[in-house]
Amino acid sequence: MKLDVKDIQVRYQETDMMGVVYHANYLVWFEIGRTSLIESFGFDYKDMEDAGVVSPVTDVQVSFRTPVRYGDKVAVKTWIQAYTGVKTTYAYEVVHEDGTVAVTGTSDHVIVRKEDFRPTSLRKAFPAWHAVYKEAAGQH
Repeated sequence: MKLDVKDIQVRYQETDMMGVVYHANYLVWFEIGRTSLIESFGFDYKDMEDAGVVSPVTDVQVSFRTPVRYGDKVAVKTWIQAYTGVKTTYAYEVVHEDGTVAVTGTSDHVIVRKEDFRPTSLRKAFPAWHAVYKEAAGQH
C-alpha cells in the first residue's frame, strides 16, 4: 500500500466559534492529501483535465474523533483503499503530532468526459494511472 503524508498547519480562519477546525475544512485537507498522493505517483490532475477528463466526487464519508484546534500541527495520511478500474476510493486519516487520530474518511471518485459528463474507464483513458492504481490498491 502506497501511503502519502502531507503536513497541515491549522490556520485561524479554518476554525469555528468553538475554536476547533470547521468540519467542511477536512474535505479541503482530504483534497490536499489526494493531490499529493497522485503527484507522488508521478501524475497530475491538470494532465487529466487537459485530456478532457475530470474526476468528480460521488461520495464522502467523514468520522470525527478528536478536535483539531488553531495552531495544531497535523498530518493528512492518504492512500487508495479500493480501485475497480472505474471507481477509486481514497482513504484518509488526519493525525495529531502525538499520533492520535483526529478524523478518518473516504471519498469515492469516478472519471467522466468533461464535455458531457459521461463515465469513462481510467484503464482505457489513462493506462499508466490504471496500472499504478491497481498496484496501489493491492491488486495484481
